[in-house]
Amino acid sequence: MLFALQLTFTFCKLLYYENLPGLFAYWKNKTKALIFKSFLLSLSLSLSLSLSLSLSLCVCCVLVLSLCLPGSSSVPPTSDSSKPAPPFGYNYPTMQPGYQQGPAPRPDSSPSHGGYNPPGYQPYSQLSAALGGLSGVPELEVEALRPVNLLQERNILPPKPTAPPEPNLSSDLRKVNCSPDTFRCTLSCIPQTQALLNKARLPLGLLLHPFRDLTQLPVITSSTIVRCRSCRTYINPFVSFLDQRRWKCNLCYRVNDVPDEFMYNPVTRSYGEPHKRPEVQNSTVEFIASSDYMLRPPQPAVYLFVLDVSHNAVETGYLNVLCQSLLENLENPYLDARTRVGFLTFDSTIHFYNLQEGLSQPQMLVVSDINDVFIPTPDSLLVNLKESQELVKDLLNALPGMFTHTRETHSALGPALQAAYKLMSATGGRVSVFQTQLPTIGAGLLQSREDPNQRSSTKGVQHLGPATDFYKKLALDCSGQQIGVDLFLLSSQYSDLASLACMSKYSAGSVFYYPAFHHIHNPAQSVKLQKDLQRYLTRKIGFEAVMRIRCTKGLSIHTFHGNFFVRSTDLLSLANVNPDSGFAVQMSIDESLADTTLACFQAALLYTSSKGKRRIRVHTLCLPVVSQLSDVFAGADVQAITCLLANMAVDRSISSSLSDARDALVNAVVDSLDAFRANGSNLQPAGLIAPACLRLFPLYVLALLKQKALRTGISTRLDERVFSMCEFKSQPLKQMMRIVHPDLYRIDNLTDQVKTNKQKKTHTRHLIMFLWVGKCCNETFIRDVLGCPNYTSIPASMVSAVCLYRYLVLDDSSTKSSFFQHLVEDRSESAFSYYEFLLHIQQQMSK
Repeated sequence: MLFALQLTFTFCKLLYYENLPGLFAYWKNKTKALIFKSFLLSLSLSLSLSLSLSLSLCVCCVLVLSLCLPGSSSVPPTSDSSKPAPPFGYNYPTMQPGYQQGPAPRPDSSPSHGGYNPPGYQPYSQLSAALGGLSGVPELEVEALRPVNLLQERNILPPKPTAPPEPNLSSDLRKVNCSPDTFRCTLSCIPQTQALLNKARLPLGLLLHPFRDLTQLPVITSSTIVRCRSCRTYINPFVSFLDQRRWKCNLCYRVNDVPDEFMYNPVTRSYGEPHKRPEVQNSTVEFIASSDYMLRPPQPAVYLFVLDVSHNAVETGYLNVLCQSLLENLENPYLDARTRVGFLTFDSTIHFYNLQEGLSQPQMLVVSDINDVFIPTPDSLLVNLKESQELVKDLLNALPGMFTHTRETHSALGPALQAAYKLMSATGGRVSVFQTQLPTIGAGLLQSREDPNQRSSTKGVQHLGPATDFYKKLALDCSGQQIGVDLFLLSSQYSDLASLACMSKYSAGSVFYYPAFHHIHNPAQSVKLQKDLQRYLTRKIGFEAVMRIRCTKGLSIHTFHGNFFVRSTDLLSLANVNPDSGFAVQMSIDESLADTTLACFQAALLYTSSKGKRRIRVHTLCLPVVSQLSDVFAGADVQAITCLLANMAVDRSISSSLSDARDALVNAVVDSLDAFRANGSNLQPAGLIAPACLRLFPLYVLALLKQKALRTGISTRLDERVFSMCEFKSQPLKQMMRIVHPDLYRIDNLTDQVKTNKQKKTHTRHLIMFLWVGKCCNETFIRDVLGCPNYTSIPASMVSAVCLYRYLVLDDSSTKSSFFQHLVEDRSESAFSYYEFLLHIQQQMSK
């Protein structure tokens, strides 16, 4: 029966989307055609209610998320005896009478093309006139402003990945503008004044991915790096050449002289065409820096591994995975002849390892006085990797078995970090910390602050901030000496990540978290650690980095988000920078931009490569300045807005409360839709109306509210919540959106052609995949894909990892909640369904 319902549902949708126009060609009576169309919609909608049930029976589907999700897919959900209180509006009807599921909006569905208009629908031209008129490209902006009744148009997801709005610039400027994968603004049309921005009630900010992996990057070697003499902006494609000898800065408008060397173009080998130089033809470039950009000669790349070897750590078996990964990556191409490496292990004491060339085997040196840590032999603990490679290999082969019989349960993490700081201060570098429990002894010791009975609380969440400033102070000291600290937490018990994460947050490091890690009993986590280490040990790294963001005169930056230390008002100190880290900033408009038509933003990242080269990577973004409210709305970038709000919500959760942060997110949706309605209310149809460019905004905010960082009423371990918050603050936009709203594919009915297309389009480096198998999944599929004869023979522990992390989730397994928690449009015991959330938004707007 369910299978028949599913087939009928699929038939109705296919008939509606694919064949209905052909039927209309034969059906001369338009009234009958519309009646038939409505019948199909109603039938497919009613059957879709049964389809969710059939998911658990007939369907095999894949949920694709970011690699940086907490690796808890194989951890059973935490039991909690307290039943959460139902949310406000829990008794909303499941489906409003007459609730229609229409086709996805299409760019050419304007009234002039014969598109269907719901009751009360007004032509775009009238709406745009009410909003102040359109000043840009009509086709693009008209579609962006098309009113969408969210309560009626259910099928709002685009058929392709959501693209950022195209800035209304000339074709020449669009060609050279910065990639949105690197530099993106929440509004692709900058309001002329703060008053206009306030009227739109949308956040203004930037999202950056400054060190991302690039396949093409113009590298410029020149003795003269041309910069504005006033604001120090790097010359870029958006400056103005008054003549061959003068150029005007696009940020502060100062007129500067063109240096003689800049008159020569090394690409064309011609003279007298400064506007054709690569710096002026590319919005992303990298300069080889001169000694003027160095406070000291570039230091060698130094890597120190700080390893927990207490009884708890040894039991997890993480040392086997780590040491094997290190052995496999000793020939990293990013390493050069100067690379140095060191190892430090700890339990209740600290163990150093002498790896000096010439020794027959590694020597362990134990420091038991953790209250006054000292370095026993400063010159032989950080050794040249090439010269001491055999000793390093010997140590890595021995480490997993060295502490097998230990009974030491204490963890002196704080003193170990103090030792690492002393060891690395002279050169700087990267410290990789592996920890499996709460620090229990010495400086920085912590007590458990989590109350398991409060994991499902709807009243509030305590202890989201650090319990001590020890780790923050140590991180700031490390940052001052160009030391970045990365934390790998592998723990089955509460470890106070809110405190420990400070060591990475303020030293520009990264945080990795593996709850319930065990290399045998939890193979999914073991595979995840292995793959994470493969990426971690081979990705590019920049040392001694600083980043400054500049913007057009009249704009200002007032808040930064990410892992860094703010050295001055606009200078970020990044002891280490990696290609997987993202940043966000909030901006305001201090002065009117009426005298300019363009606003520009420039991010300059100065760093030392792992091979000792000082480089400057520069990104420049150009956007139009607009004076009409319609243009502001039309340029809204819903994904950038969502990511910026996620960063702001994390800060609000810590500084105020989780409930305040959740309310602020809901209010952001209410305010933006209310502002759109207030400036064209007499022309918009009844219902919950959003401009097409913001039609996904309520869905994305609901998805944010259901993430571990912000959810309430469902059992969530405190460390997992804090880790999710860390991800919000450090992930680039693309990875963030994959976490917030992952892709879902049905795979048991894919054609070979579709499979091939999916394989070509999927970037596997940052993906994690949940494979859901329903009880009545086709046995042929189970046999061909999983290698099992039928559903009951599938082992629950089956995990495979080939490029992707693949977690198998069975319908009757205890881990299926890990799959269903990502189906953000569905109702849960403690959260709205998407439709209920829309009704809640409508109710808030009517107050």
